[in-house]
Amino acid sequence: DNSADTVATAKPVGPTFDADSAYAFTATQCDFGPRVMNSTAHEKCGKWIVDKFKEYGCEVQEQKADLKAYDGTILKSTNIIAHFNPNAKKRILICAHWDSRPWADNDPDSTNHKKPVMAANDGASGVAVMLELARQLQADKKLTVGVDFVCFDAEDWGVPRWETQYPNADDSWALGAQYYAKNFPTAVKPEFGILLDMVGGEGAQFYREGMSVQFASDVVNRVWEAAKAAGFGSYFPDAIGGMVTDDHVPVNQFAGIPTIDIIPYYPDCQQSSFGPTWHTVNDTMEHIDKNTLQAVGQTVIQVLYSL
Repeated sequence: DNSADTVATAKPVGPTFDADSAYAFTATQCDFGPRVMNSTAHEKCGKWIVDKFKEYGCEVQEQKADLKAYDGTILKSTNIIAHFNPNAKKRILICAHWDSRPWADNDPDSTNHKKPVMAANDGASGVAVMLELARQLQADKKLTVGVDFVCFDAEDWGVPRWETQYPNADDSWALGAQYYAKNFPTAVKPEFGILLDMVGGEGAQFYREGMSVQFASDVVNRVWEAAKAAGFGSYFPDAIGGMVTDDHVPVNQFAGIPTIDIIPYYPDCQQSSFGPTWHTVNDTMEHIDKNTLQAVGQTVIQVLYSL
């Protein structure tokens, strides 16, 4: 297989992902304010997400739990699970987190470290892509496989950098995904999963993430080939990025679903390898790029319609 030939012949399949719509879904979530755990904005946005998935013909489950944060805070968590083609036996998991980080602890200005993050990219973009996928699938009516869209809660309450009395434990992150994976809420297990994390940033490229390669290299290959076939190979370099502790790790470890992470890697960014807005007060709509949303959304459509 001559990879140069593969790159040259983009063969898109499935409906056209609408980046303007995904952009609007990102903005609507931000309009609620930061969706920080236990806040009114969080509750209102959660209800909106549920209603949207129902509007696009999905059966919605809300998996509620009181989860304990690193410092003992009880987080009122809701994993939102939307089933497209609920009766299909062959199912694929598409997921993202919907909560916002309460502290901009990577901001270059230390006076911002205890301010909440708007989370346009780090949260809202992934949910927005899933909502647009659900909208497209319902309109197209041709996909026979089932899709379980899961919005994980309580992802971003990991130990903040300014916290001195608690170790920066990896398991303080991805609490909603840990709960989902250990208390698996559905009858049929998806064959594989794709996590969307920060899929709307300007200048983003999605390198092959190290944990994904370790857990599910065949799924990584499938998705990166789909990106090329959809015509968005430039956004998905074949090089390996970092190893990321994210929602896909518990899904692999505890639910046994081979799941990969589509997450940006900025090798030359001093601020963070996740890009300049990560965990800062600048994670706002002005740094969301419709072209990035398009590249990721169309790639996922390519995966689903190539099964």
